[in-house]
Amino acid sequence: MTHRTLVRALLTSAVLAAGVMLAGCDSDQISLAQNAKANQPVPPKLVAAMTEKDMDMQSPILVRLFKQEAELEVWKQTRSGQFALLKTYPICRWSGDLGPKVREGDRQAPEGFYSINPSQMNPQSAYYLSFNTGYPNAFDKSLGRTGSELMVHGDCSSRGCYAMTDEQIAEIYSLGRESFFGGQKAFQFQAYPFRMTPVNMAKHRNNPNMPFWKMIKEGNDHFEVTKQEPKVDFCEKKYVFDAVKPPDAVRDPVFNASAKCPAYVIPEEIASAVRGKEQRDDAEMAKLAAKGTPVARLNTGIDGGMNAIFASKIPEGNTGLSEGGDSQALASMALARAPGTIPGTVNPPRPNLAVQREEPVVATTSSTSVATPSSTTSPASTRVASANASDKSEGFFSSFARKVGIGDATADASKPAASQPAPAAAAPAKPKVAEAKPQSVLRVAPKAEPKQAAKPAPKPQVTNAAAAPAAPASTQLAGSAPVVQTNSFDTRFSAVK
Repeated sequence: MTHRTLVRALLTSAVLAAGVMLAGCDSDQISLAQNAKANQPVPPKLVAAMTEKDMDMQSPILVRLFKQEAELEVWKQTRSGQFALLKTYPICRWSGDLGPKVREGDRQAPEGFYSINPSQMNPQSAYYLSFNTGYPNAFDKSLGRTGSELMVHGDCSSRGCYAMTDEQIAEIYSLGRESFFGGQKAFQFQAYPFRMTPVNMAKHRNNPNMPFWKMIKEGNDHFEVTKQEPKVDFCEKKYVFDAVKPPDAVRDPVFNASAKCPAYVIPEEIASAVRGKEQRDDAEMAKLAAKGTPVARLNTGIDGGMNAIFASKIPEGNTGLSEGGDSQALASMALARAPGTIPGTVNPPRPNLAVQREEPVVATTSSTSVATPSSTTSPASTRVASANASDKSEGFFSSFARKVGIGDATADASKPAASQPAPAAAAPAKPKVAEAKPQSVLRVAPKAEPKQAAKPAPKPQVTNAAAAPAAPASTQLAGSAPVVQTNSFDTRFSAVK
C-alpha cells in the first residue's frame, strides 16, 4: 500500500509538473509530489456516488456551467459510454454580465466551449487550486476578442473568473486529475449564460447576445440528445458541432475559424435528434413569447452573481444576476450548511445604486413625451412629465383648492386655462399619471391611480410613451455582447489565478 501511494504521488508530480511547465509557471517553488492540495483524494461520498452510477474512478469527465443559476456541473462517463451527472456545485461568485467575454479588462467571465488539458491545471494557484478555461478559443480569436488567465478557482473571489470555495475546487480538481490518469487528454468545459431552456430563451429573447446564445445552444442540444461530448470545430466565425467528412470524401475536413467552412456532414442520427429538439424548443419559446412572458431586464450595473446558498450566509448578501435573490428565498437557506468555507473578504454582487435610485418615468394621457430620468432627483419622488413638482404627494382636490385661481399651464398644453373645472367637478384639471415600473426591458405602466371623487370618471388610456424602447437588434451574427460600464467593477486582479 505504501509503495502504491508513493508511485501515485510520483505520477501526480510528473503530470502536474509537465502541465505547469507548459503553462509557463515556476515549478521550483513547491514540490508537486508533496503538494497536499493537488494530491487530495476524491472524497468517499463521491466515490460511492460513482459506484452507484456505474462510473469508474478514472473515466472521462465533462464540466458544464450556468451563470444565471450560479451552478457548475461535473458529468462523468459511465461504463455504457454515455455521460451522466455526477454532482452539481453552487458557484460562490462569478463576474460581469450575462454574455461572452469580449476584451481584456472587461471583467466578463467567458461563455462558450473550451478544452482543459493537464497544462491548464494549476496546483500553485494564488486562489488555492485552479484550472484555466482556455479563453480565448479559436472562435474568440476570429472575432478579435482578447483576455487571459480566466480561471475556475477557489477563494470565492472573482474578477472575470468563476470562483468556488476551496473545498469545492479541491473536489473538482481531483476529478480532473483522475480523468487524466485514466487517459483523458482533455475535458470539455461548457459555459452558458443560463440553462438553455425554452423558458429562459423566451425571457431573454430581446437580449443583443441572442444570436450567440442560439449558436452555443446547438452544442448544448448535441450533448443533451446524445449524452456524449460534442466534437467542436470553428469556421466562418461560428461554432460547428459533431462534423465529419462527407461519404464521398477521402480526408477529414480541415477547419479554420476565420476561413470558409469545408465540406462536412453531421451524422444523421445526431442531426435528426437535434433537429427535433430544436423544433420543440422553438415552438415552446414562440408560445411563451405570444403569451407575453416578461422579458428579463438587462443588467443595470450589477457585477456578476452568487448562488443563493452563499448569499444567505453573508450580511446583506445579494445574488446579483443569479436566481433566488429575494429575501424570502435567502431566509429559507439561512440554516442550511454552506458547501465550503466562505472567506471573510468575500465581495457579494452589489447593484449600481446610481441606476437603481433613478425615479420611475411617468406617462400622461395628453402627450407622448416622457420625462428623462435624472439621478440627481430625490429617489423618493415620482417623475411626472408635465405636472408641478409640488403636486406629487397630495391629492388632486386638496392641491387644486390650495391653488384655486392659479392655472397650471404645463399640465396639458393642449387645453386653455379657462377650461379648467371647478373644485367640485368630477374631472380633474390635469391628466392622471401612471408610474412605469421597470419590471423588464420593455417597461410597462400599470393602471392609473383611482380618482378621489365620489363618482370616478373612466380611467384614461396610458400611452406607449411609458415603455422603454426595445433592445436594438444586434449587428453581430456570430457573437454579440452587451456594453459593459468601464467604471462599474473593481480593478481586476493581475496575479496569476
